[in-house]
Amino acid sequence: MSKRIVVCGDDFGMNADIDEGMIALAGMGRLSAVSCLTLGPSFASNAGRLAPMNVDIGLHVNFTEALTPGAEPMPTLSRLILSAYAGGLDAAWIDAQLACQFDAFEAAFGRAPDYVDGHQHVHQLPGIRERLLLLLKQRYGDHMPWLRQTAPGMQVGIPLKEALKARVIGALGSSALAREAQKDGMRTNRRLLGVYGFEGGKRRYADLLQNWLFNARDCDLVMCHPAMGSQDDCAMSRQRRAEFDVLASPKLGDWLNANGVHISRLPATAR
Repeated sequence: MSKRIVVCGDDFGMNADIDEGMIALAGMGRLSAVSCLTLGPSFASNAGRLAPMNVDIGLHVNFTEALTPGAEPMPTLSRLILSAYAGGLDAAWIDAQLACQFDAFEAAFGRAPDYVDGHQHVHQLPGIRERLLLLLKQRYGDHMPWLRQTAPGMQVGIPLKEALKARVIGALGSSALAREAQKDGMRTNRRLLGVYGFEGGKRRYADLLQNWLFNARDCDLVMCHPAMGSQDDCAMSRQRRAEFDVLASPKLGDWLNANGVHISRLPATAR
């Protein structure tokens, strides 16, 4: 039986190059989920083009990046993590940020998100996690979105640096999130793949992707950050283009077949 995996593109709405890349890959069937930064500068203008695509459309909760000039400053990821584990996050601030981002999603798509995850995985942090789950219950009742689970998938063949990063991400809240999701009857992906240092160009990304596909089990999720072009020449923009080129390559079909995997929206039976 072929294994179903979610291939999830992060950061839709951050800029036009990212949006174009994800719309193109969704049209090719190379993405099955797209995570939206709903306060991003290009989100409102491109959401309508994403809406009819055969993908799950999610809200990429953001607490670490000011996305437009003049926007409220955000804490760095390290400061946010420290504050979260010290119990120092302000619940009113969290609620205001979440409400604004969910309002923007619903205004663009006229409905609830299919799922929720976090920019830099902040949705799983203590303080944010509880407020997010409360909001989902209040807004959506028995029809809540699914949640992205960050517990690492198998790491066979993955370099130590990347495998360690995957485990650190999972350790920052995956168990608690999974527990709460199960208690509330919410779906999640099984495990998370796709973690690396956003470097190395096409060849290295292709090697990593083949290993992730080898390691994938049914209902795992592979996150990615592709972009079609490059608005600047920074290393991250170049790597986003490298991801796009690999994901758009005809070779991906061969890799999927070789590993008995197909790209799917999260099944309704997932837990």
